[in-house]
Amino acid sequence: MTIIVILIFLVVLLFGIVVFRGSPYVPSQTAHVRAAFSKLYQLGENDLLVDIGSGDGVILREAAKTGARAVGYEINPILVLISRVACRKYKNIQVKLADFWFANLPDKVTAVYVFSVTRDVKKIINHIQSESNRLNREIYIIGYGSEFDEIKSIKNVGPHFLYLVKPLQSGKAQV
Repeated sequence: MTIIVILIFLVVLLFGIVVFRGSPYVPSQTAHVRAAFSKLYQLGENDLLVDIGSGDGVILREAAKTGARAVGYEINPILVLISRVACRKYKNIQVKLADFWFANLPDKVTAVYVFSVTRDVKKIINHIQSESNRLNREIYIIGYGSEFDEIKSIKNVGPHFLYLVKPLQSGKAQV
């Protein structure tokens, strides 16, 4: 009986501690994701989507079905395991046990999918802006749930909003 209590405690701890690092685990609705990937930002073979807090991998699998490559960052080891098992038949998916705040985006990233809590929006935008600058490329953000006040959305479909982050010029501006 005590082993069950310990296991329950560990699961609650793993899922609960994530709330302090980012958004809680909320399963994505496949119909909304499909609509976002067809009407909001049409993913294709030339895309590399990064899912911040990839959870059980629903976003990754839907992206892979479009032909896009997909990388998920997840800090909960239980969800990483579940996601890896659920995504095992897709060769164009990679699931990383990683904290997005300390990770660089892949060089060929074209879009970042994010479900965020309001307190993290500015931090997410700043991190993606920094990565856009580093990579010297535009990066689309597909935000789920709430609109970002810090930047203007290009369009929205249902609960999804599309944003574009462009690299800023370097500090070596000519005078």
